[in-house]
Amino acid sequence: MSEPLLKVRDLKIGATVYPPGERPHDIEIVHGVSFDLQPGEVLGLIGESGAGKSTIGLASMAYGRGGVEITGGEVWVNGRDILNIGLRGVRRLRGAEVTYVSQSAAASFNPARKIMEQVTEAAILHGRCSKSEAEERAVALFRKLGLPNPEKIGNRYPHQVSGGQLQRCMTALALCPQPDLVVFDEPTTALDVTTQIDVLAAIKEAIRDTGVAALYITHDLAVVAQVSDHIMVLRNGDMVEYGTTDQIINAPQEEYTQALVSVRSIEHQEKQPTPQPLLSVNNITARYRGTNFDVLKKVSVDLHPGQTLAIVGESGSGKSTLARVITGLLPPTSGKIDFAGRTLSGDLQGRSREDLRELQMIYQMADVAMNPRQTVGTIIGRPLEFYFNMKGAEKRRRIQELLDEIELGDGFIDRYPAELSGGQKQRVCIARALAAKPKLIICDEVTSALDPLVADGILKLLLNLQKIEDVAYLFITHDLATVRAIADSIAVMYQGKVVRYGPKSQVLAPPFDDYTDLLLSSVPEMKLGWLEEVLDHRRMESAGN
Repeated sequence: MSEPLLKVRDLKIGATVYPPGERPHDIEIVHGVSFDLQPGEVLGLIGESGAGKSTIGLASMAYGRGGVEITGGEVWVNGRDILNIGLRGVRRLRGAEVTYVSQSAAASFNPARKIMEQVTEAAILHGRCSKSEAEERAVALFRKLGLPNPEKIGNRYPHQVSGGQLQRCMTALALCPQPDLVVFDEPTTALDVTTQIDVLAAIKEAIRDTGVAALYITHDLAVVAQVSDHIMVLRNGDMVEYGTTDQIINAPQEEYTQALVSVRSIEHQEKQPTPQPLLSVNNITARYRGTNFDVLKKVSVDLHPGQTLAIVGESGSGKSTLARVITGLLPPTSGKIDFAGRTLSGDLQGRSREDLRELQMIYQMADVAMNPRQTVGTIIGRPLEFYFNMKGAEKRRRIQELLDEIELGDGFIDRYPAELSGGQKQRVCIARALAAKPKLIICDEVTSALDPLVADGILKLLLNLQKIEDVAYLFITHDLATVRAIADSIAVMYQGKVVRYGPKSQVLAPPFDDYTDLLLSSVPEMKLGWLEEVLDHRRMESAGN
């Protein structure tokens, strides 16, 4: 074996925390991790939030984010310990030898500067090439990454391209200086499945053609299996298991790795609908104020009591807009909504307190859905006061019952959101919705921001609560694995229309329309070579057409 490009030995990383009401103290968040990365290899870093994945990835650039400090160990890049090369040496390293692709390209690009300026900046500043050479490289990378009109797309501003295109532009930015190592930090997590597979394929091809080494950070084992040579499984700052991709996927040794591999194995039997639907969306057309474009076009779906209707489709298909119409936040331009035997006002102001109580919502980002200055008890207790005038001991007893239902139990009622994990926060949001005793809960991408194991627990909880409370779910998602796990019926949306609709067993059975086939085939499978099989299948179909 040649000398490793990246050599990490006994890496320790710490931070200072400031708990409410307590004295600040130091904690260690990465505990003596070691590994090697050879030139041209890809190492996948996998694990839950807080496992240390991004922290380790950034340490390969001698960087600690948000007050995090590298407290021990060695990080060698190209034969030198980058923790001891001084500030000037680190500046020469970053953006030249080692580059970075973040999860959110939209937050990383300067909206006031054209894409070409930003893609070529590091290569020019580090003297890797002239401006004209950098622009030639950028255009070649745009072409390699499958971007439309590669000669002209660099003249656009970031807001003038889609999220998937901007993520590929960021990959071009990282590759333009011809680095030795690229750190990919959850580069496809925020994308819908159809966009994700295009970006994933582009990244894999670019890595192969340029010969760059990469750290690929993700919580999705199915995704990392498609691009990595080796995988390191992390948990709570410790290395749990390290091996080839084949060994980790097909013969995991550790219990935690086995749980990651088997995640989303929920089997949900489709329920038969009752004669009368709870919710009927009838020929709804809607547009946003100040526009002349219909975002929803004659959408009709039914949801029956105690059942789950999944609304699926890529970003921009109209899923969340449909939820806004149902909740009264966006009045439709035509059509009507019947709920629990009555026709709902199209405007929120025209709805009764009973309408509001019986139709609740759980949001994607639990962090921004709760007041950080209120305790868990106050958050869950507000609907109890508002709808049922509960107070004092009666209210506290009901809050504790709801906490028991969401499997949090004792000790959480007086905590603040900052003291909870992501999964615990989402459970509190579920309890708040249940506190109103609703007939229908709209779940808007409630597991997409969570790690697979945590998301799995939330799905199981929702299914169990549905049996106990007999509540119906309108489940908005772009994750087909979630749909298979929880849905009774499915509506597939594309460009504001429902293109396929019916019981789960029918919608997920062939023959498929082109768009549903694309969605289903884009869901990553925990199988080596899956990405190549899908791309080969698509090339054959294109050649046949």
